[in-house]
Amino acid sequence: MSEGAVQTLDAVFVGHRGALVRLLARIVGSASTAEDLAQEAYLRVSAALRERPVEQLEPFLFQTARNLAFDHLRQEQRRRLVVVPDIDNDGMEAVPAARPSPETEVADRQLLARLEEALGRLTERQRRIVLLNRMEGLSHAAIADRLGVSVSTVQKELKIALLACLEIFARLNGQRLRNPGRPDVY
Repeated sequence: MSEGAVQTLDAVFVGHRGALVRLLARIVGSASTAEDLAQEAYLRVSAALRERPVEQLEPFLFQTARNLAFDHLRQEQRRRLVVVPDIDNDGMEAVPAARPSPETEVADRQLLARLEEALGRLTERQRRIVLLNRMEGLSHAAIADRLGVSVSTVQKELKIALLACLEIFARLNGQRLRNPGRPDVY
């Protein structure tokens, strides 16, 4: 940025600082926040001048300040949605927990019963592999290490177990599972 651009920006900022701060205070509702935003606008315009020349410096400064004010308001609104001031633990306990509808509860129970049935039809090793992988998040290598088998055995057993679960779910839903590699699966 040239020395002339710095002097021009300084002159525009000093000459219009009062109007700029009043405008920002009307937008954000706080004189101290308006002062901070005016300073931030000056810094942003100064950085922009290093990148390229700006012909209409005064409108650019005011528009930058307005954009910062609106960004500030959006941030405050998000913060208010997340943080609820002056509520203690007793107040939070009084807020009812979100509960699923009775229909959702019944559907979830049916799904759990299907899952239990599917797991019940697996061998003990297959059931352990599925639970270690899906519930505990263990990798194939970690499961192989824990069970004392090869990684390829874990992969094969997991594939068989998951396919068996899918078959049971498909049958219970009145659907057919198509798999050309296994004639017993439709």
